[in-house]
Amino acid sequence: MKELLTLSLTGILTMLADMFNVRKLAFPLALFGMAATISFSIYDWDFNQKVFHMMQMDNFALAFTIAMCSIGIMWLILSDDYLSQMKAATDRYALVLFAMVGGLVMVSYTSLVMLFLGIEILSVSLYVLAGSNKTDMSSNEAAFKYFLMGAFASGFLLFGIALIYGVTGSFDLLAIRAKLGTSEDASLILVGVIMLLIGLGFKISAAPFHFWAPDVYQGSPTAITAFMATIVKMVAFAAIYRVFVTCFASIQTVWSDVVAVMAVLTLLIGNVSAVMQTDAKRMLAYSSISHAGYMLLALLAMSGSSDNAILFYTVAYSIATIVGFMILYLVEKTTGSTAISAFNGLGKSNPLLAVAMTIALLSMAGIPPLSGFMAKYYIFANAISEGHLPLVLFAISMSLVGVYYYFKIIIAMFFSENITPSVMAQGDTEGSTTIESDLLQNVLIIVGCAAMLLLGLLPSLVYNVL
Repeated sequence: MKELLTLSLTGILTMLADMFNVRKLAFPLALFGMAATISFSIYDWDFNQKVFHMMQMDNFALAFTIAMCSIGIMWLILSDDYLSQMKAATDRYALVLFAMVGGLVMVSYTSLVMLFLGIEILSVSLYVLAGSNKTDMSSNEAAFKYFLMGAFASGFLLFGIALIYGVTGSFDLLAIRAKLGTSEDASLILVGVIMLLIGLGFKISAAPFHFWAPDVYQGSPTAITAFMATIVKMVAFAAIYRVFVTCFASIQTVWSDVVAVMAVLTLLIGNVSAVMQTDAKRMLAYSSISHAGYMLLALLAMSGSSDNAILFYTVAYSIATIVGFMILYLVEKTTGSTAISAFNGLGKSNPLLAVAMTIALLSMAGIPPLSGFMAKYYIFANAISEGHLPLVLFAISMSLVGVYYYFKIIIAMFFSENITPSVMAQGDTEGSTTIESDLLQNVLIIVGCAAMLLLGLLPSLVYNVL
């Protein structure tokens, strides 16, 4: 309860900072709110508190809350350069905090009503953030597409919830689980579960419900795209895992084939489409889709350690993605482009950013000894233990495809000397521009790289917490 109140009140105070002409307090207030939420979550560990029989702050919820706020602090510091330059910047800080309130509800709900409310709180904030750059038509288009597709997905989600309620007479997860075994309306339950899976599949950008992600990710401001690709994906997977492991584990045979098909399509479409991209931002968008496919394997496995595997994967993926997108933001800020060619010569002009980007990309690719390797190892090990060896072999083959397109950026940074259009426009005769970053950004990028290496060498720091 303290965690929910802290984030909510901080969001309200941040929004009011503009009214009282103390705009400079918005950034420290947002940081304080996230840090306080982490502190309360650590304090409440093992207490298993219930909130009005609608939410439960168990260790699963607290672990994802700590991870969400930790990534949020890192994202907020790295993105302050973007947020602070905008008109009504305090509103943007407040929207970020309200989105995280929705995320907290999504990881702790015990009622399908709260699941829907959490998704809508998160989504409405994201619709505005996606279109926060009002002077950019791409940003406006991204917000409009996201809103339309999000509303369509919410309809499926509500329809699924209504069918499940009609069969079981309850929104409570435990009550639903108890009544599933005695219900004779198996066909309605199947349709309800599939509808629920479609609505949640949209939020995690799993195929075939991924079609919105590339355009929205590319059109949204890069800093906001980083938020959507990390924190949003983290809480969405926690939400989908919570409802399926709590309610529908006993009828896994009903939906497992559907999830398996989704996983295969997501891995195939995400990785193959990423290979064909020449824009780094769009490539990372398809990469984000492919990672949803790997995490769906944990949902299929449904073993005793799947919760740890999903937590570790989302943390490892989020750290690497935050570092990657923030370096992309710095490159875009200087060159005016997100094309892969914009990274040309980065290894010479800013070796720190080039090395950090390489580490982030290698972690996403699952190269040891980085955290991304251990994340995929745990997912694959759990899936194999539950008899999904063919799916794991397919996922490994798709990982090899991922290595290819990640190396396109690495090659551009260290082995390409081509002059980008923005460089020619500036008349730079040396063939490259200097991508600049301030001291705080450099420190956080180094911390992110250290975290990827540390979690790769000592995965038990996160993997065994649940």
